[in-house]
Amino acid sequence: MDRSLLRLLLRWIWPYRWLALLGMVLTIPAGSLDALIAAFLRPYVDHVVLGQNLVLSVQVPLAIILFTVVQGILTYSSAYVNTWVGNRIALDVRKIFFHRLLAMDGAYLDGLHSGEVLLRFSSDVDLACAGLIQNLRLFFTRIFSMFFLCCVLIYNSWWLALIAIAILGCAFWPVRLVRHKIASLTAANQASLAASTAFYGESFAGSRTIAAYNLQRKREQGFAELMQGLFRMAMRIARHSNWLTPAMHLIVSIGLAGVLALGGWLVASGRMSNGSFTSFIAALLLLYTPIKSLGNNLTAFQGSLLAAGRLQGLLDLEPRIAVEFSEALEPLPFHRAIAFESVSFSYREGLPVLSDVCFTIPVGQTIGIVGSSGGGKTTLIHLLLRLYDVQEGRITLDGVDIRELSTGRLRQSMAMVFQDNFLFSASIRENILLGRPDASAEALGEAVNAAFLADFIASLPDGLDTPVGERGMLLSGGQKQRIAIARALLKDAPIVILDEATSSLDNFSEAIVRQALQNLTAGRTVLIVAHRLSSIAHADRILVIEGGRVVENGSHGELLAIPDGFYARLYRHQEAEQRE
Repeated sequence: MDRSLLRLLLRWIWPYRWLALLGMVLTIPAGSLDALIAAFLRPYVDHVVLGQNLVLSVQVPLAIILFTVVQGILTYSSAYVNTWVGNRIALDVRKIFFHRLLAMDGAYLDGLHSGEVLLRFSSDVDLACAGLIQNLRLFFTRIFSMFFLCCVLIYNSWWLALIAIAILGCAFWPVRLVRHKIASLTAANQASLAASTAFYGESFAGSRTIAAYNLQRKREQGFAELMQGLFRMAMRIARHSNWLTPAMHLIVSIGLAGVLALGGWLVASGRMSNGSFTSFIAALLLLYTPIKSLGNNLTAFQGSLLAAGRLQGLLDLEPRIAVEFSEALEPLPFHRAIAFESVSFSYREGLPVLSDVCFTIPVGQTIGIVGSSGGGKTTLIHLLLRLYDVQEGRITLDGVDIRELSTGRLRQSMAMVFQDNFLFSASIRENILLGRPDASAEALGEAVNAAFLADFIASLPDGLDTPVGERGMLLSGGQKQRIAIARALLKDAPIVILDEATSSLDNFSEAIVRQALQNLTAGRTVLIVAHRLSSIAHADRILVIEGGRVVENGSHGELLAIPDGFYARLYRHQEAEQRE
């Protein structure tokens, strides 16, 4: 086992070390009582069966029943303690993993497979934590059982025991042969499971698109191919592992046959008593059970270690942007301007999205940003929020590089309304209160009124406590936008960012949302990323972004005065569309 992985496992177990130790200590007597039962057969055969001792004929069976009851209690106690420890560790690791997931920067999340996240968070955590503890319990129980049963074998006939143990030891040889192969196949199987999990989630999220475009057959075929791949992987694992049990059976059977033949000769020649031979055979048969299952236990244990290794790989990733987790942060003081100074950025090396972008947004001004799709407009917003960090140049707030500021307070200073606002599967009230969880009922009511939501909420039987459904599926686009605006109003941040906030709405909904946006932006510094130029005509200044550069900069009137300018051409085109 890798030392760093061992340190990680010990760090997880350490808070519960005493209970974990108790669970393991309980495996010692639980595993040893099988040996006591086998040992009792020697006096039972010699003194009861052959010696006709009536007292022992009662005492020995009662003792065996008593030992079995004690063993059951100890086994149950060990299983319960280890289950508690394993699940507590799994709970802690899930919290750590979730915290790390929320703290990761945009560059990491962009390349992350949703199925991988779900698989790591669910099955890998259980396998690495609860599964590891349970496998350790079974492993130690069987090891102690084997040890004490070997002691019984040696007690009855040490040299016959050496022969039996040597032959049974060969049963572990098949496990060594397939260990590395099983590890690689298990890793490949986990990757296939992650892909199928993502396919499930994607099909659920895109169910309407699938129905609208009659993609059911295509999705079924894709899913069938994934399932076929999983089936082939499962059969490869079975092909490489299922021969272990028959091979171990064969080796053990050879050992048993040899011991029976040799032991029978020893009894017949008077070199070994009947009781000793019976006790020896009973111990050997009992020893066969843990040896037979130890191979599967070792395979399962290795699977737990592989799952822990996969989690370690994710947990070792350090976020490039440190994020503060607090809802009680005060916004940063903002008095002068936001400035982009020679900012360059690319998501992929060699494919620049922004190149040497420079502009300033004085406090209290409204800035519009337009340009072709993929020109870098939304990337400007992501950089300002520090979802990504600039690669060249810098962004400043009142002259201070935002990379030197607290990310929590920076983001607390900004309220965002996007084209597709994410609503959590909760009530309208809970989704609005995300802007300020400690807001008073009066402040919440003011935000609802300013977002023109009051009439809509009054029409609902449960009012503000009405569930919105997963991702707000029970609401229209305009209703979702107004909830997002109410959330931003409640946040009361000095900087407001609107990213295509009305582009997907019909004319009626857009008119209502624009009124709500006017209430949101009044007296604040505002950045508006827009497709419809009519929504930014009132802006103090408009930036035209093309090919990752600012190609035009001015007011609505100034940009229209450039006859062949990008903004003027786009404005004339949109006017013509509207007339048609």
